[in-house]
Amino acid sequence: MAVTFADIETACELIKGALVPTPCLPSRTLSDIAGAQVFLKFENLQYTGAFKERGALVKLASLDPRERAAGVAAMSAGNHAQAVAYHAHRLGIDATIVMPKGTPQVKAQNTQRLGAKVVLEGDSVEAAAARAHDIARERGMTFVHPFDDEKIIVGQGTMAVEMLTDFPDLDVIVVPIGGGGLISGVAVAAKAIKPAIEVLGVQAALYPAMYQAIKGLPTKSGGRTIAEGIAVTSVGEYTRSIVARLVDDIVLVGEEQLEYAVQLLLEIEKTVVEGAGAAALAAVLAHPERFAGHRVGLILSGGNIDMRILSSVIMRRLVRNGQLVRLRVEIDDTPGTLARVSEIIGSTGANILEVYHQRAFSNLPVKSADLDVVLETRDTGHVRDIMDRLAAVGFKSVLLGNETVTSSV
Repeated sequence: MAVTFADIETACELIKGALVPTPCLPSRTLSDIAGAQVFLKFENLQYTGAFKERGALVKLASLDPRERAAGVAAMSAGNHAQAVAYHAHRLGIDATIVMPKGTPQVKAQNTQRLGAKVVLEGDSVEAAAARAHDIARERGMTFVHPFDDEKIIVGQGTMAVEMLTDFPDLDVIVVPIGGGGLISGVAVAAKAIKPAIEVLGVQAALYPAMYQAIKGLPTKSGGRTIAEGIAVTSVGEYTRSIVARLVDDIVLVGEEQLEYAVQLLLEIEKTVVEGAGAAALAAVLAHPERFAGHRVGLILSGGNIDMRILSSVIMRRLVRNGQLVRLRVEIDDTPGTLARVSEIIGSTGANILEVYHQRAFSNLPVKSADLDVVLETRDTGHVRDIMDRLAAVGFKSVLLGNETVTSSV
């Protein structure tokens, strides 16, 4: 079966009432930053927090009565698991989801809460996938692939129909790529509705499997990425053929760019996205010249970010902006010195959060000490002012962990 636009149109009717028709909205501030007209498709607002529900629902709804009675099996460490679990439970279909042993407990619990039986097995995604296929064969279940399935692709394509219904004059749609199910469906629908539109894929630089496959490069990927939702080491046969035929280009983005995009969406749009969900914005910010002046649709594919990761991203943003700093001040280890330093810092309007005396672990003379202070500050200019004022009365200071700020004295 070839994926057709007619299939996607049928799917649009099928999902009505069962899925959130997520908003697609312009962002004035991001448009100003990017130098393009930016429109955001908020798939992070789906019930399970990601676009995966679209394909999962269409696939499950396509099963015949015998297949429904036998149940389904799937493999996923995140969004696909929750999407299959939720819609299988809604449709009265038993679902078994195999997740790698290292899957965060909260994801396994959420999948179980949504109605699926969870099996934690395998030290890798590949091992978990092998086990899921075994379970499907042993029990006569249907295996629901996360991306390389025509029905899954058809379901994902409904997103492009919604976007172009809301904003038919988009020039380009930017789509995160993992295995390629989402961009395949989007490309089929978008090119059928508006043949001149550009469909651009984006991958994490650590996991460029589709980029390498399309460009005939050796397949090599791996590493720790914030965009684990698109950290796929191999692509599908169906998806690769569609991408090769319909996708205009694929760009890569680094970890710092992904982090920055997560931060901006939280700060400006007040919306939480995971690393993969921020990839489209990261691409626009990393390659502004190719989007300048265009009307650009960005798919925020999901919002299921670990709260600890989100917390780290926020703190790192504050550090990079000079709003949270750790300053080391060389002082005489005598009574009253700490009070003098605190008074100088306080007079600038900075807030002292933490104070550490470094006596034993220091190369300074025995009657001196390193005073480490963690400060809340306004920006890098404010930090320079603090360092200058300290230097003016004889206190030498250095900034720890942020070399972009230095004293002018």
